[in-house]
Amino acid sequence: MSAEALITSMEKLLKLHKSLYELAVKKTDIIKNGDMDALNQMLKDEQAHIAAIDRMETERQKAAQIITTGMDSPTVSDCMTVLSQAERLKLEAITNEMTGLVFELKEQNYLNQQLVHHSLQFVNVSMNLLRPQQESMNYGPPAKKKPSEKNTPGIFNSKV
Repeated sequence: MSAEALITSMEKLLKLHKSLYELAVKKTDIIKNGDMDALNQMLKDEQAHIAAIDRMETERQKAAQIITTGMDSPTVSDCMTVLSQAERLKLEAITNEMTGLVFELKEQNYLNQQLVHHSLQFVNVSMNLLRPQQESMNYGPPAKKKPSEKNTPGIFNSKV
């Protein structure tokens, strides 16, 4: 019974990760188009997926705990040693697919991060072009000195 619960939770985790990957691919197009409203909605959808993944991970951990009594935090690999051959093969296939999907998701998220970073750099360059430049804050003589100031005697004439 607990092996079925573990396999079911792993299948649900795989399904959620696939959906999250699809969202990441869509987010790439949204970032390229610069649609901020759609990006905000996409981030909310991703947060909902991450919360669901977290709940499913908790269920997976509970099922793994039941299968491997005596272990503190058993992994899927620990559970495979206890399961029957058919259950082990099914769980191994799900785990391999999940591993590949997580790697692809990581790559897609890295691409999205780079796109956002480049977009922010472009915005910063554009803002710097529009902003007036500040005068340099170097120490030294003033850049513009009136020539009449040098020849104008002060109140006290020391040559007299």
